[in-house]
Amino acid sequence: MKPFIKGMDVSSLKELEQLGAKYYQDGQEKGLLEILKAYGANSVRLRLWNDPYSESGVPYGAGTNDLPVTLELGRRALDMGYGFLLDLHYSDFWADPGKQRVPKAWRGMDGPQLEQAVYDFTRQTLLELKNEQVFPTMIQVGNELSNGLLWPYGKRPAYDHIAGLINAGIRAVRSVEPDLPVMLHLDNGGNNALYREWFDAFLERGEEFEVIGLSYYPFWHGTLQQLEDNMQDLAARYGKALNVAEVSMGHTMRDYGDYEKLPPEKRKGMATKPALAAKVEYPMTPEGQSDFMQDFMTRIARVPGCQGFYYWEPGWLPVPGSGWAGEEALAYIEEKGPGGNEWANQALFDYDGHALKALETIRDFQP
Repeated sequence: MKPFIKGMDVSSLKELEQLGAKYYQDGQEKGLLEILKAYGANSVRLRLWNDPYSESGVPYGAGTNDLPVTLELGRRALDMGYGFLLDLHYSDFWADPGKQRVPKAWRGMDGPQLEQAVYDFTRQTLLELKNEQVFPTMIQVGNELSNGLLWPYGKRPAYDHIAGLINAGIRAVRSVEPDLPVMLHLDNGGNNALYREWFDAFLERGEEFEVIGLSYYPFWHGTLQQLEDNMQDLAARYGKALNVAEVSMGHTMRDYGDYEKLPPEKRKGMATKPALAAKVEYPMTPEGQSDFMQDFMTRIARVPGCQGFYYWEPGWLPVPGSGWAGEEALAYIEEKGPGGNEWANQALFDYDGHALKALETIRDFQP
């Protein structure tokens, strides 16, 4: 019986450390990975972007998660005994249901060329990780694929194209390590109709994979009951392993502008505006965050085949300079911004870097 995954997405860690983020357990400064390990975390999730730099070489920010960053963080995690979920975005920056931009190097390619590019990139990445002895224990072929990938060619509902691209990635994984578990990951974990439509369509067209991944943010994706109901249905319908690849919950609604030190027009603001926070079943306080995580873990652990979860960016403190997108990144994804930090109130540490009660709840949870 494999241990229940209590995972953490720490993709921004290197950048946060470079910008001066400090983390504390019981008042004592320690490394983030060390603290998370002490609170029961046993796996990390790391995103990989193809080329997160402008054409003049300016980093896009938000961790600038290229292969060297992934190698460094993956090595640190594996050396500490963590598992390692590699999250391939197949984009130069964020890929999610609202944007799946073709990497700069792949622009102008037709469908078969894009499939070959996915295959080559996936295979080469894994070969380099294997050569460096920083090999993942699980891999995502794409990120939050609800609306497809590599738009416009692979945009939902073009499921033939979507499956062709994903199949290329899965075949590349199998060519390097046939037994590496492959996850296919959608957002909106409370939306059963989305998951049934998407996975019914893929399974008619797709290569074999092992894990259905879900994102669940309570301010966007419905109630915990809807998440549990969806996961129970998916377990019965598809017989796959399940994993909540992204989850978070706020610990405060207090503004962090004094920490960010940005003019108002440059600030993103919190992801959870008051109207969104009002939809959540628990208050955004340290106690509410802790109670939410207890309820969340209890529910998903009841689902047959559920491996566990990954908390999304538990250490993303509001240190000056660490936002979700630089100016060059905004130009690449064709968004206006602003690009400040929108996640600090969702971390598992307060704005000064002190571990919160929810970490004790995660440590003490027994599935």
